[in-house]
Amino acid sequence: MLFRALDRLLTRAPDPARVAWIGQGTYAHRGLHKPGVPENSLAAFAGAIAAGYGIECDIQRSRDGEAMLLHDWELERLTGMTGPIAAHSAEELAQIAYLDSEHRIARLSDLLELVAGQVPILIEIKSRARYNVAKTCRAVRTALEGYSGPHAVMSFDPRVARWFRAHTPRTLVGLVMKETEDGSTPHRWQRHLAFWTARPDFVAYDIRALPNRFATDLRARGFPLPSWTVDTPHKAERAAEHADAAIAEGNGFPSLDEEPRAA
Repeated sequence: MLFRALDRLLTRAPDPARVAWIGQGTYAHRGLHKPGVPENSLAAFAGAIAAGYGIECDIQRSRDGEAMLLHDWELERLTGMTGPIAAHSAEELAQIAYLDSEHRIARLSDLLELVAGQVPILIEIKSRARYNVAKTCRAVRTALEGYSGPHAVMSFDPRVARWFRAHTPRTLVGLVMKETEDGSTPHRWQRHLAFWTARPDFVAYDIRALPNRFATDLRARGFPLPSWTVDTPHKAERAAEHADAAIAEGNGFPSLDEEPRAA
């Protein structure tokens, strides 16, 4: 009861009209990727647009401060090269091809030009201990200047939501949440503290933790609840019942005879 009371005291539910689009479709997790079409590549995002899905993408920062479409901190898994992404300039990264593919690493600005408002975008900023996340927030804000399509920024790090609230209040902000020991919020008090710190417009919740009282209460208060990573039909059913949108990949997408929805 104490946590629920503090949730209501320390946070305000978002304007329903402003956040409605977040729950109006399925998002392709790192794009519609498959063999030969790498995750977070422009080809994967083009596939999501063609299928009518929203897009979820990941952001790392280049050495010279540009927002790049990459999930990992290191290059090895996706490119076969060694070393951190942050050791390379944006132009250097743009010349690096993915393993077994002709596709190359792209910038967030490239994705925004490709999407041009056709589908909504959830932009996840990566963070970790002792990382200057504000620099990445600034890189993302720069890329978003002049972009008017539906978009939101989210992160496991509540400092991201706080930064955008202070510097770009027009941008919707989300908190990514999970409850497993490999994350920053395995305990209940940590999840609520992150929520109070972020004061997000929505919460992207780990499908493995649904349903739970915290998430159910968030939805009841009007916070949209997209859920990740929905990669099986069973998880898709759970997301349909306990979340507002699925962030899906693999076998987690609606069956081909269903019409995908996008804002």
